[in-house]
Amino acid sequence: MAESMIKIAEVERPDILRIEDLRVHYPVRQGYSFRRGFLKAVDGVTLNLKAGECLGLVGESGCGKSTLAQSILGLVPTSGGRIILDGREVVAAGRAGRLERARVAQMVFQDPFASLNPRHTVGQSLGGPLKLHGMADPAERHHRVEEMMRKVGLRPDAVRRYPHEFSGGQRQRICIARALIVEPKLVVCDEPVSALDVSIRAQIINLLLELKNELGVALLMISHDLGVVEHMCDRIAVMYLGRIVEQGHWNEIFTAPAHPYTQSLISAIPDPMNPAAGTIRLRGETPSALDQPPGCAFNPRCDRAMPACREGSIPDFSTLSATHAARCHLLQGL
Repeated sequence: MAESMIKIAEVERPDILRIEDLRVHYPVRQGYSFRRGFLKAVDGVTLNLKAGECLGLVGESGCGKSTLAQSILGLVPTSGGRIILDGREVVAAGRAGRLERARVAQMVFQDPFASLNPRHTVGQSLGGPLKLHGMADPAERHHRVEEMMRKVGLRPDAVRRYPHEFSGGQRQRICIARALIVEPKLVVCDEPVSALDVSIRAQIINLLLELKNELGVALLMISHDLGVVEHMCDRIAVMYLGRIVEQGHWNEIFTAPAHPYTQSLISAIPDPMNPAAGTIRLRGETPSALDQPPGCAFNPRCDRAMPACREGSIPDFSTLSATHAARCHLLQGL
């Protein structure tokens, strides 16, 4: 598998998604004085994703992963930075702009049941996007819906059934079919298997990989399950308190994590071959996004924090290889 990942890295492919210094800040009122502050859900994120590539985005709950995903799709407003989809910068626009963005990027949500309209049949849920994007012929829409049902491993005659008549895994297959039916170039998957049983997870993961290879679609995979990320992703970005703290190829992140936070995440993966391997336990809790500590945001929980980590500025990325970089004062000068 490592050889295949290296071959993927060697092929020059265009960027389907490029994010530059993206920020999503929410204004809030604090205390009895009603002092105005900002919750920095996403704070200066820069990422890129190439055609046919799978990028994993990992981090604790509340670090901003889902907000970042929703900002790419235009579901939440951004406070600054740039989002470039398929070579074109995304700007605030009306219905035409939203439709144009939806043709390039789609999303698979965490809860498949809440993602589907219970009053619509599967055929209506899958055919609706096609009609919205200009496919006026009902026969053509019906043919496309049945074809997509086959691709995700469901019977075509199930298009007349309602969401409650399917199992959780089948509903997630329907959500994947709905995301892919308009032939997007990017699919954002926000915890697509976390609500499913272990056996069903494997089926959905393999389905996503098969469709990625068959259709050439790029995937942004958000997950708490590092096993899923290791199995699916070509590259991985680690997020902490609204910022990317490390990114690199999957083998670099899992075999040589450089940031102390990434090291703690990797150490938490159970190792059946080495049950005695210790987990790095972080002290304290994640700081509030409303009142982030000065310097490196991870310094209150890091047992190797130096005065520069607490008093200095936010560390810049240190380049560890052509594909591996981490944002840590401990790496400065290496």
